[in-house]
Amino acid sequence: MPVTTVSAAAHITPVVVKTFFEHGRTKAKKFKDGDQEEEATDDIFFHQAFKIVKSFIELGTKNTIESLQGFTNTHVPSPYWAAVSPVSIPLSSCNKAADTLINWFGPDELKHVVGGERWWQVRGLDGVDAEWITQKEYLTPEPITPDLRTRNLSTADADILRMDHLERVILYVHGGGYFWGSINTHRYQIIRYARKSHARAFAVNYRKAPQYPWPCPLQDVLAAYMYLIDPPASALHKPVDPSKIVFAGDSAGAALCLTTLTILRDMGLPLPAGAVLISPWVDLTHSFPSVMANSETDIIPEYGFLAKPSTLWPVDLLPPDGGRVTRTTSNPPPAPGHVDTLKPTASHIEKEKDEPKSPEIKTQEEMLAQGQIEREDRSQKQASSSSQTVVEDESWEPKPPKVLMKDHTSVPLELHSQIQIYATTEQLCHPLVSPVLQGSLGNLPPLYIIAGEGEVLRDEIVYMAHRAAYPDQYPARKGVLREGRRQKENAERFTAPTKVHLQVFDGMCHVPTVFSFTESAKYAYRSVAEFVKHTTDSGNENLQRNPFPELQGPPSALSVLPDAEGKDEAKRSMVSRLKGKLGKPAPTPEASEDIALYKANEEVVMQAVEDHLNTTSATDVSTSSQSSVLGTKDIRMIRERVDIHGLVRSMEPRDQISALQIEPSAIGLIKEEPTLRWLCGQEKWDKMFKKQAKKALKRRRKLVTKAERMVQNAKEQGLAFTSDQRPPVSQHPSNVSMVSKASIPSRMTVEGDIQAERRWGPLDLADENPPPSAIAGRRDTPEAIALLKKSIYHTAPVTHSVVPHIKTIDVIRAAFDPHDHPTKAPKQSVSEQQTHTHIIPFHGLRIWDTLVGYFARKTSDKAARGGKHAVAAIKGTGESLGIISPDT
Repeated sequence: MPVTTVSAAAHITPVVVKTFFEHGRTKAKKFKDGDQEEEATDDIFFHQAFKIVKSFIELGTKNTIESLQGFTNTHVPSPYWAAVSPVSIPLSSCNKAADTLINWFGPDELKHVVGGERWWQVRGLDGVDAEWITQKEYLTPEPITPDLRTRNLSTADADILRMDHLERVILYVHGGGYFWGSINTHRYQIIRYARKSHARAFAVNYRKAPQYPWPCPLQDVLAAYMYLIDPPASALHKPVDPSKIVFAGDSAGAALCLTTLTILRDMGLPLPAGAVLISPWVDLTHSFPSVMANSETDIIPEYGFLAKPSTLWPVDLLPPDGGRVTRTTSNPPPAPGHVDTLKPTASHIEKEKDEPKSPEIKTQEEMLAQGQIEREDRSQKQASSSSQTVVEDESWEPKPPKVLMKDHTSVPLELHSQIQIYATTEQLCHPLVSPVLQGSLGNLPPLYIIAGEGEVLRDEIVYMAHRAAYPDQYPARKGVLREGRRQKENAERFTAPTKVHLQVFDGMCHVPTVFSFTESAKYAYRSVAEFVKHTTDSGNENLQRNPFPELQGPPSALSVLPDAEGKDEAKRSMVSRLKGKLGKPAPTPEASEDIALYKANEEVVMQAVEDHLNTTSATDVSTSSQSSVLGTKDIRMIRERVDIHGLVRSMEPRDQISALQIEPSAIGLIKEEPTLRWLCGQEKWDKMFKKQAKKALKRRRKLVTKAERMVQNAKEQGLAFTSDQRPPVSQHPSNVSMVSKASIPSRMTVEGDIQAERRWGPLDLADENPPPSAIAGRRDTPEAIALLKKSIYHTAPVTHSVVPHIKTIDVIRAAFDPHDHPTKAPKQSVSEQQTHTHIIPFHGLRIWDTLVGYFARKTSDKAARGGKHAVAAIKGTGESLGIISPDT
């Protein structure tokens, strides 16, 4: 049964009942044992919500990817108190983004790593779905100016003009593992961010994998930013100043935000004012320990994002000969083009010619030793051939599909199936796929980063945050710098620390803000809002001096206290003030509990600065003439933990955080434990859904026949290309809008047209190598055929010179196909195009919002009574408030 509101309710209801009794037994046991330690799951509402979300995601893994995508990309009406205006980011903005990416990659990387420059530009829609969102009360009274009244704008379009006075813009990129979720699943969260920030938000519904894998989503996010700062003439909004934009996203969306920032930085394009990264997924190789340690405390499924087989996914419906994971079949260097390396070097190709076809496979230890010998040989040759010795570390590092083994004396494992939906296995260590591997994360705008203590991504988030703040102390893996020309340049160019505010939330799982009714999440929303307001209102010069809104007080607030007695008095005074602030019985609209909590935490941070700077010698803190807010101290990072009541405390020193002790050489490598866990789950799915996999395989063959017939019929009806020659891959696509209108024959049907802004279609990829899951290069899925038909008969790219007529027999077939249409373009992939339901008047996404609202009301009394918990927590941590990390 596919993922629907009914199936989700049927799956989740037993979980709710079981959790209710389980919660009671757990609380009783804690009371009996005298356990006074507070946990997030002590709250029955959080416990239930956690189990509901975890159960829903597990339900998704037992259904097809298309089913989960369709459910989470179903249009849900917005609440009456919000102004939501749908727009389409046009192809012109998409093409600007494509040009930027093409220049970033360069021709060699486009060919060997990405698979070409065309396939990822193919899309089913005539743009990218997006929404302008804000609070209705923020709209101006007059909907439109007199000269625009004649345009007969809809209410939604008029609202875009009415919110244009709001200078602050949050560009929000939703999460969902890169393959599910939409602006509909996240709309209520986005509305809350816009309301609290007194801003307007722009949410982008980027294309999803596996139909549109990397770098398709990246292009769409970049196009959204181009649309904001350089809108086309058809756009209703005025150009937005980049200094008034803040990127924000969660999970995969947060990683897309970070990756987009690095591209803008690398290409010298204007950067936004800052970015909010909520549980960013920055390491798709799963090389950090928390991936294995935190499975029980997170909502992410134990085996990862598996799925019931369909024509779409997995790529290998049945296990390949020998299995999905086997002992390695090659020693380094790999065969040319082998997935062991992202792109073959000249030395690899030459060496392969002389190597035997079946070399003796070495152990991992022997491979490492061989790499050391080869490195020394290269160093000696360089020394003898040059007056200046150049020593480059080229020791072998196991890259996908090679697996790093715990036992070095064993033969490494090798992956023969794609393990992540977003990108091919060999692409996982690319810095634009796993941004934790960037050559440098310096020179970026201020970052506010949130993580849950119990989430599987915790370690990579903490490590990434410190890499950004301390680019000199957390270098990139040498293999990344060696293979990526741009990454090596970036490590040398971008050495300025990025200002980072990192918060890890106690007891919380992946994306803590999903549970918006909890006290800590309410604080997070307020903190995000204050960050947005501060970064967009400060101006570049002031922002360089102080990117942290918590430290925006007058300089006197940070004056150095004369002695220890004075510091103790200040701490006692702070606790006294917190008693008054957090002990109020009920919030008011002007001073709600999240505002009071934020102000209280702000005082904790301010006091911590004083305490830390009093005990830090001058040699430990660098000086900066721009740091007027902080005196002579240049603070590059705030590091905090947040308890379940939303109260902050210091994070332990860096040398006590295990994730920060990992060597760069071990980051971004696929390791044995997560590989075997994934294999265990995949083998279970292979056994459970063996029949479905075989059926999907048969259907794939039938669909290929159908696609071949469609193309043949189109050719018979006149399908042709410009001069029957398609532009070579090396030709820059900005020149491909190239075919003059005079050269395009007039033989076009009323059903379709040749679009000048549309560069490529699925028939333009003969010399490209798209990933196996990309529907642009496939003919064996219903969505791929829908894309092909639309490109031939309805919205042809400029490479087509004729839009043919549809054969009568094809029209008849389409009339009986529920997924097709006899005269209109078929509905495109649910990974791109929203669906609309008319069967039932409610949807699971609205039910979730109703539940969240119910939980919020039920926990409001508890939040109001949280004063005693706040005071106790601050008293307990008052002796160690070193929250600030100085520039050491």
